[in-house]
Amino acid sequence: MLKGAEGRAAIKDMRRGIEREALRIDASGHLAMDGHPKTLGSALTHSRITTDYSEALLEFITPVTHSIDELLTGLTETHAFTLNQLKGQQLWPVSMPCYVGDEKDIPIAQYGSSNAGRMKTLYRKGLTYRYGALMQIISGVHFNFSVSDELWDLLYAQSDKSVSRCDFISERYFGLIRNYRRLVWVLPYLFGASPALCHSFIKEQQTELDFEKMGRGTLYLPWATSLRMSDLGYTNKEQERLSISYNSLADYLKGIRAAIKMPSDNFANIGVKVDGEYRQLNANVLQIENEFYAPIRAKRVTRSGEKPSEALARAGVEYIEVRALDVNPFSAIGIEASQVRFLDLFLLYCLLSPSATTDAAGEQEIAANLKAVVLEGRKPGLMLSQNGVPVAREQWMLALFAELQQLAKLLDGKDDDQYQQALAKWHQAVIDPNETLSGQVMKTLAEKGLDHGAWVMALAKEYQQQLLDYPLSAAALASFEAEAQASIESQLQLEAADRLNFDDFLVQYFADEPAKEAVSQ
Repeated sequence: MLKGAEGRAAIKDMRRGIEREALRIDASGHLAMDGHPKTLGSALTHSRITTDYSEALLEFITPVTHSIDELLTGLTETHAFTLNQLKGQQLWPVSMPCYVGDEKDIPIAQYGSSNAGRMKTLYRKGLTYRYGALMQIISGVHFNFSVSDELWDLLYAQSDKSVSRCDFISERYFGLIRNYRRLVWVLPYLFGASPALCHSFIKEQQTELDFEKMGRGTLYLPWATSLRMSDLGYTNKEQERLSISYNSLADYLKGIRAAIKMPSDNFANIGVKVDGEYRQLNANVLQIENEFYAPIRAKRVTRSGEKPSEALARAGVEYIEVRALDVNPFSAIGIEASQVRFLDLFLLYCLLSPSATTDAAGEQEIAANLKAVVLEGRKPGLMLSQNGVPVAREQWMLALFAELQQLAKLLDGKDDDQYQQALAKWHQAVIDPNETLSGQVMKTLAEKGLDHGAWVMALAKEYQQQLLDYPLSAAALASFEAEAQASIESQLQLEAADRLNFDDFLVQYFADEPAKEAVSQ
């Protein structure tokens, strides 16, 4: 069905977007303590340059595009414009932070005086009380992905049409999600780039990880791939009580709705409003839906005032968001083209392959495989579990790559080989774990004889110069400057338009009916 001209055109027409997080640092490598630069616009309303948890944690968002070259060029332009506004500050080019002083000094992101802006800041304040600030400034890369309407037309035409086209699309995207979760360990194996970190990140944290030390202050696990995705990263023990199913959109929405109303004794002890000052949005396991940690999310663009689950319930799944990617330290923009092409192949495979529902045993297997690869993915002879049967990591990956090779040939056609080249590049990492990103990090540290922090600082300076030298066109520069100004004006308009006091705004937001004022977390 997909091998003809019509099928190949439909499958090639993918839509992608990238969100890349990066900490602003000063010349000595320490976390920047100043506010979000005014010349970058309003972090509340700018479509391409915003902040995540902290004033110092930038987030760059690309528009959705069909072209990989256009995607990465746009992301590079955003980086280049930003570096030109930072007045000597740099971007920390890895996921795990390093030179952080007292975490109480980490500046929480500010979004102005509108109710929407105050809610975004309060949500982050709640994260601080719940988990501490240090965990929240870990950086990652998110990859947004959807396929064409033409492909859905072809797939739906081949189905039994027992459900509507809209419900069919949601069903198939949830099939993609289930397959992705079974195979998610592949991504930290190949693209995990945080096998080592600065000892200053650990501080007073209690950890069962048996770190080894190199140099003056580098901690590492010999076979680790992504400490970002370990228990050192963004975790929520309270969420272990949740039972959110990916077997259907209805099951997923039922679980999310229950989670955001589930009270937590631990979080209640923090208090919601103490001595007239808010500490968190509420005392539930999740303050809002975005607090639910998942390495993949089903998404739909929300309308004004609409919660993510409400958007999904209204019109089904529109795209998926991959959240299991470390920042690639060997790229000035945190990701490169061969990774994007691999993700295309990987996600298409997950979409087009049969996808059984998952039971409790399957969930345990998914979690165990991911943990094994995160902590010791490069270990020779590592065994994983596939449908309850022990299987060598390399054997499983070789079988997967054979399947991906067929997709690569289909996407390349007769006149191209870019997907096959990308697959061949990462195939080398299947055979030789030293060719994974984490393997390259450890090899580089050993060869250069540098501490992790010193190596990353050198990269930050190198990428700073590279991006300052980037030939940003007059049109691109004018576009960024215009959006910065327009975003500031939009924020002022939001602030002027508020009619509710903040207490009433929160009551309305958490009522069953969506709030009328826009909130995007």
